[in-house]
Amino acid sequence: MLEELIRLDEQLFLFLNGMGNSSWDDFWLYLSRTVSLITIPIYVLIIFSSYNYFGLKRTIILLISVALLLFLTEQLSTLFKNGVGRLRPCYNEEIKGILRLVKRYCGRKYGYFSAHAANSFALATFYGLCFKKKMKSLTFFLVLWALLVSYSRIYIGVHFPLDVLSGIGVGIFLGWLFFKLSQKIKIDA
Repeated sequence: MLEELIRLDEQLFLFLNGMGNSSWDDFWLYLSRTVSLITIPIYVLIIFSSYNYFGLKRTIILLISVALLLFLTEQLSTLFKNGVGRLRPCYNEEIKGILRLVKRYCGRKYGYFSAHAANSFALATFYGLCFKKKMKSLTFFLVLWALLVSYSRIYIGVHFPLDVLSGIGVGIFLGWLFFKLSQKIKIDA
């Protein structure tokens, strides 16, 4: 059963990765960057919106919560990558000769689960819940951005779909959990 799932995951990866076009490679590679001209305005918008709607003290609590959230997500990803030991596509001898590796450096040897997917969805979930009543369009935009970042990992050839889907699941769960925990912190006005 697990072997069949892994085989299907590899086939889906090759299909999605193979749909790439060299004229789009730079876009997807750039989108996959953690800090870029795309992400900086997103981060600034989040901070500005937090300050505008919640004030300075609550914004500081939210930023500390997000810093801890992203740290935990990153550490958990590293733990899983080393513990599970699933090779990234570019290290998989069966498919590495036929995949489209857009990125020059594939990354470390193991790729389960995608930290990019987990981090982007943790951030989108956390702030999406923070702004769900105040700015629904921001929540939609953050989820769309997280989906694009997650797909970019398949497009550029560094993660299998299950790596990405698992990262999305972890990110959503941890984003929700940290949102709930941040709501428990009471501050004086």
